[in-house]
Order: sequence, then C-alpha cells, then structure tokens
Amino acid sequence: MTVHPTPGKRIVVTGATGNVGTSVVRALARDPEVGSVLGLARRRPGLRIEGVEWDTVDLSRPDCEDRLATLLSGADAVVHLAWRFQPTHDPVVTWRSNVLGSLRLFEAVAAAGVPALVHASSVGAYSPGPKTEPGVDEGWPTHGWPDAAYCREKAYLERVLDTFELRHPQIRVVRMRPGFLFKETAAPEQRRIFAGRYVPGNLLRPDLLPFVPDLEGLRFQVLHTDDAAEAYRLAVLRDVRGPFNLATDTVTDARELAGLLGARIVRVPRAVVRTALSAAWRAHAVPASPHLFDAVLRLPVLDSTRARQELGWEPVHTAAEALTAFLRGVRRGEGEDTEPLAGKRLG
Repeated sequence: MTVHPTPGKRIVVTGATGNVGTSVVRALARDPEVGSVLGLARRRPGLRIEGVEWDTVDLSRPDCEDRLATLLSGADAVVHLAWRFQPTHDPVVTWRSNVLGSLRLFEAVAAAGVPALVHASSVGAYSPGPKTEPGVDEGWPTHGWPDAAYCREKAYLERVLDTFELRHPQIRVVRMRPGFLFKETAAPEQRRIFAGRYVPGNLLRPDLLPFVPDLEGLRFQVLHTDDAAEAYRLAVLRDVRGPFNLATDTVTDARELAGLLGARIVRVPRAVVRTALSAAWRAHAVPASPHLFDAVLRLPVLDSTRARQELGWEPVHTAAEALTAFLRGVRRGEGEDTEPLAGKRLG
C-alpha cells in the first residue's frame, strides 16, 4: 500500500517583506509542519527564501477584495503584519492603509473560511502604565496614547478584533503585542522611519555620541526580531487564542544604552527634548513625531509570562544583543532585497 504524506499547512503572511515579515516567513518555511508560505506585500521583492512564494496586494485599495479572496483560498492561517509607518504628517494616509486595510483583510479571512488569524498588535496598543517590573499582563487596557497615530491605530484594531471574535467564534484569533523589535538587516528601514533618509548610519558611532540623555520615562523593552518570529510560528501552529506579550525580561534605560555605546549619562528635561523634536518634525527634518515620543515615555513594561507558559516561547537573544545587531546594521547600511529593508539609501 502506498502511503501519501499529508501536505503541510498553507500559511499566508501579509507585510512579509518588512522587519518582522522576513523573519516570520523564514521561521515558518523551516518548520516541517508547514507545507507552503505565501508572502504578500505591496511590491514584489527580489529576495529569495526557500519554501516562500511571493505575491502582491495593496490592502489600502478598496478594490483588493477579489484579489484577497484568491490569495487566501485554502489557507490554514493568516499572519497579518502589514503596516505603514509614514507619512507621519498625514495620518489619513496611514489610517487608510493600516486600519481600513486591516478591516478588509479581516473580512477576507472570514469570507475565505481561514481557521486562524494571527495579528500583529504592539506594546503601543497599551494605555500608559507602570515602568517597573514585573510589568503588565495582557489584561492591561489597550486604549493606546491617542495623540500618536501609531498607537491610535493599533488600539482601534484591538477594538475591531473584539467584535470580530464575537462575530466569528470559529476563527482562532491571536494578538501579538511585542516590545521594540530589532535585527541587523532591518536597521536601514528603522533609521529611515525614525531619523529620516538623510541621516548617515555611520554617524551612530560611540565616539560621536558623547552622552545618552536620561529622560523621565525612558524605560522600554527590546526584543530581537527573530525571537518574535519564533513566537509567531508557535502561535500559528499551536491551538492558542488571545493576546500575548513578547519581550525580554531586561528593561532598557539610559544606563543600559550608555553602557552599550560607551557614553556617559546626562540628565535632560523631557520638555527640552520634546520641544527640539517637535520643531524638527514640523520642519520635516525628522519623520518621528513628538506624539510618538510622548507615547514611548508612557508605554508600560510588559510581563511575558503567558507566552512562556502557553506558547512554550523563550527568547534566545538578550536585549543588548538585539540592540548591538541594530547598531551594527545601521553603521553598515546593509539590509535585504526588499523595498522596506533596502540598504545604503541615504537620499
């Protein structure tokens, strides 16, 4: 008797060419339970990954529903990572892409009968909270910091998914809420998002950064993107539901950054930094908005106990290793052959 192997799961990943997406598709493609991975993005990449096929879709377009129906047909799970960070001066554009685009995808998941949806939420969805350990669990309110478009959009989609789960209880919905995610090949993208296209990465050298500002509220958690991708893989393949915080136990502050950069710490009033950032943002000198700065200083510390216990997840890299990889990537300017991660772009 001939035994035919059972085909593996078919997984579709949106936003597959970005920081998290490139790590997630690699993690899924390596898993023997996964038969195929379809990576979706607005622009087809030149990147080649064994076991990953690519296709294009623009979720911000109202006419993408028919295309989504074709792309999601037969999928066992959809991992939704697509997100647009800019332009920060025109939040209507990001709302159309991030929020309305997500609504289209969620409805397409339901219409196609996909049994699992894993959505990329964020620490930015959380309301302001404590900066001290052990941190907040997944029950902390997710109303975001309303002045920051990124947080506002992430929080809004949390409410959308509350309703989606009630309407479609047969769909297993997972919400991932990671801290700040870094890896070497994503550094050029993150430099452009936060510092702009015209800030050369080789300026981020310890000898050119004589001090680190010690700001009230500057405490955050860093996670290597590959560790976050492993949590996504586990969430796709295990019978779990609900939200999961993802972070290392180490909380990064000015002292940690100063040690990493070999710089000294200087206490700086928060208002001084915000005023300077606001002026630069209004002059279109930097893309990072002062509203996002306000949000970062209020984000709570995360407790990732649930991910460790229910997913069996444990980060391999330390926070310092993730930051070191990011700084190395910024200085080298090397990314990957995708539009978001393209390196050596200084203009």
